[in-house]
Amino acid sequence: MARPNEEVAAVLQEYADLVAITGGDAFKARAYEKAARAIGGHPSDVSKLDIDGLREIPNVGKSIAEKVVEFLGTGRVAAFEEIRTSVPAGVRELLTIPTLGPHKALVLYEELGVSSVDELLDAIHEERLRDLKGFGEKTEQNILHGIELMKKAGGRILLSAASDAAERIVADLSRIDGCERCAFAGSLRRMRETIGDIDVLVAADRAEPFMEAISTLPYTAEVIARGSKKTSVRTIDGLQIDLRVLPPDAWGAGLLYFTGSKPHNIRIREIAVRQGWKLSEYGLFHGKSGKKITSETEEAIYAKLGLPWIPPTLREDRGEVAAGLRDELPTLIEEADIRGDLHTHTDLTDGLASLEDMIAAVAERGYAYYAITDHAPNLYMQRMTDAKILAQREQVRKLDGKHRKVRLLHGTELNIGPDGDVDWPEEFLAGFDLCVASVHDHFKQNRAEQTRRLVRACENPAVSIIGHPTTRLLGKRPGIDADFDEVFAACARTGTALEINAHPERLDLGDEDILRARRHGVKFAINTDAHSVMHLPYMRYGAGTAQRGWLTKDDVINTWPLQRLRRFLRPSGHGR
Repeated sequence: MARPNEEVAAVLQEYADLVAITGGDAFKARAYEKAARAIGGHPSDVSKLDIDGLREIPNVGKSIAEKVVEFLGTGRVAAFEEIRTSVPAGVRELLTIPTLGPHKALVLYEELGVSSVDELLDAIHEERLRDLKGFGEKTEQNILHGIELMKKAGGRILLSAASDAAERIVADLSRIDGCERCAFAGSLRRMRETIGDIDVLVAADRAEPFMEAISTLPYTAEVIARGSKKTSVRTIDGLQIDLRVLPPDAWGAGLLYFTGSKPHNIRIREIAVRQGWKLSEYGLFHGKSGKKITSETEEAIYAKLGLPWIPPTLREDRGEVAAGLRDELPTLIEEADIRGDLHTHTDLTDGLASLEDMIAAVAERGYAYYAITDHAPNLYMQRMTDAKILAQREQVRKLDGKHRKVRLLHGTELNIGPDGDVDWPEEFLAGFDLCVASVHDHFKQNRAEQTRRLVRACENPAVSIIGHPTTRLLGKRPGIDADFDEVFAACARTGTALEINAHPERLDLGDEDILRARRHGVKFAINTDAHSVMHLPYMRYGAGTAQRGWLTKDDVINTWPLQRLRRFLRPSGHGR
């Protein structure tokens, strides 16, 4: 159920990897990587474009456009099939390991005959990699890290992919006659960062029409199990969907039960038992008589248990039930509370859209303010210069307030160097409205070094926000090893906000780190790190992650009015 743009991007990226693994032209591999990114982030459906339309997308030339048209028409690209067959399937399997690049995968195959993850594990345990040029004990540890990440991810998918699939299924099932209610539940409703199976619930008097429908939807690849109350299918994208049909008067109980989490459900069932009641997916009942007390809404069930309605994002048995009993649940931040995005990129560096297009898109979202934060010069591949950033600043000042009165902030994303230093001298940084500082390299520094570099960045008076603080990429790269409690304390001391990066591949900080940082008194910024207009809606995932970290509007600086935000970003005398 991926968008055609995403399917095309995946094929182009695979081709780029295959070119690299076979020792092909590095420029060609890079060209296909750039085209993959551009198409993946393009706002229009590429399946509706002809060759000329495709060529208008940045980094898509005639040859690539022709291959895209071929793929969209036939589901394959002849030129790609030839190189695909030249690379053993086992080597392509090795490419799924996050920390193993194409060149090393080919060396492992050619030198050791390794053509599967299991064979690679055997080779590492037998220490056979250490005899290969460019390999060693440290390489072994990195590869083991990658395999561990891959296994942890297992069949789990990103929150964004699960949301897209679930919303499409809910929309399709809602159109069937007899559907009174339809929604997704489970870990997706709780906004977990990765999702296993997708739970979909329907309230209807008759189950059969819905069991038949989900079994025959165009994106259903196979029926795993089919019954009168539950049907499980697998989609063409490999997702498992579990559909349950509930009696309409049991909707609230079923939604509560199948949303979970299991520990949360156990906690509230204990309250019911103490009252002499029984709570199940069908309702709240008297324990002895079996008479139903209530079942139709979650709110009614919680109320009978002496609790306010608890938002799904809090239902992880982290004290939410006790807080509810004391009437101390926080009023959680909502996506609608966010007044602006404070970390985004344009095509001046590695973004895909122009400054004007990004401003127009945020204006459509109704934001009151918006920050442009292109990369600074120490991230060398972006080729930023003083002249480029100053020219952009002049353009930003001219456009300020012109699009539906959106106020523009000119910022930059600084690179935190291995010693904690950042791009540009202090006097140059003083010209920005805000500076986000992020780690982009030297991920293998030890714990003390990583902690020191982050603390030094917090202490820099020009730095307002630490971007994607742990640097993790879900399922691909672990976070850096740092004493984050020391970092959180430094942020609280210096008045530096921590970013909740809303990109679904990051969601960094994650909910558990947010909970820890919040106890230190840190403020946060929920940003998309958007590199195209298609990324701006990712804000919903950042808001959901913030909710899981128990955050309120007051905790998040980009819910504040602009005047208050400016005081935080540039306190009098840079008092950080």
